[in-house]
Amino acid sequence: MPQYAALLYGKEMDPSVPPDPEVWGKIMADYMEFGQNAEAVLAGGEALHPSTTATTVHVEGGKGGKAVYTDGPFAETKEVLGGFYLINAADLDEALKWAQQIPAAWDGRVEVRPVMEFDENGNVVA
Repeated sequence: MPQYAALLYGKEMDPSVPPDPEVWGKIMADYMEFGQNAEAVLAGGEALHPSTTATTVHVEGGKGGKAVYTDGPFAETKEVLGGFYLINAADLDEALKWAQQIPAAWDGRVEVRPVMEFDENGNVVA
């Protein structure tokens, strides 16, 4: 069965400001409910630390070149990647039906993208 990555984008929380326990509890309850409802199709997923903890890597000149590390994400955006789910779905339409139930879609964005499959020789499987 094909897999789809559901990439969750939204407003970033300020790690120096503790979230309101009541608001945080509601957010987590929504995600727990989604996880329970989608348990049969989820192949994995994780929340990510804030983008301020990210390091972007670029190798100048390609393979064998000088590695350059930059603190933070590659691009400045209003919405940041906050986590992801791997969804097993028959097709994109089914994956989209699951993605619209992810709480991040309600006040941010969820990008759904097919996961590439490779055979033992490294060839893309159609």
